[in-house]
Amino acid sequence: MNLPYIIIDDNQESVLKTKAVADEFSELVFVAAANNYTEGLNLILEHTPKLIFLEIDPSDKKSNLSLALINELYRYLKVIPKIIITTTKKDLAFEAIQYEVADYVLKPIQRIDLIKSILKLKKSIGEDEVFTFQNPVVEGEPKSISEPKQIQIVEQSNSNVEQHLIICIKSYGDYRYIDAKDICYFQADNNSTDIHLNNGEMITAFKTLKHFEGILSYPFIRIHNSYIVNRNYISRIHTGNAVCYIKNSSTKLPFSKSYKVNVDLIISEFANGNYLEI
Repeated sequence: MNLPYIIIDDNQESVLKTKAVADEFSELVFVAAANNYTEGLNLILEHTPKLIFLEIDPSDKKSNLSLALINELYRYLKVIPKIIITTTKKDLAFEAIQYEVADYVLKPIQRIDLIKSILKLKKSIGEDEVFTFQNPVVEGEPKSISEPKQIQIVEQSNSNVEQHLIICIKSYGDYRYIDAKDICYFQADNNSTDIHLNNGEMITAFKTLKHFEGILSYPFIRIHNSYIVNRNYISRIHTGNAVCYIKNSSTKLPFSKSYKVNVDLIISEFANGNYLEI
């Protein structure tokens, strides 16, 4: 049983950390993330996920995130998705219970906390199979269930081989299949996006960069208004010049202050791996 999920949190760093833990569970399928009430509501109504990770005590009060979002869902949906509250304080736990949320988890989410939440969730819906989770993937590919008209996400079904995410760019009967692990970075070009591959080829998709940000997860990370980079192709990060270097090329991608936290997470990930600093 797959559980498509959406993360709604005003803090982008928290979104990435929650997604990193959730991605270790094979049954949890990331759909999209939102940083405020309106975007979150629209994503839920568009994708009808089975599970939502929801922040209800945001640091950015302008995001309007609260338990009121759950009330709004009853106006439109017959079946309300299971909701796991993720926040930093215990204060709202009793009130959240009144909304019949599936669980209340304090951030930062730990693996064991999510294991407990998922087991309770499976028990509540009568699912007997045990959820499986995998070790963090070093060169793993993101997952998505979104199927926009022009861009489709396809996963190889042969269980005997390592599965890679396949992105299908569809245009007037022409189906172009791209292995996600071959993508170095995405570059915004007005209302389209240029996809740069490791062989130097560039393919244009008629979707915005924000669209790709919503459907892709690790190792693809937004570092600039114009760029999403595949972390596995970063060879160097120069924080003084605010640029990332792409492996086996002379390409340098700028990163902006608004996405500096994402770059810091990339640096931290490298340091937490098989790493030697000299």
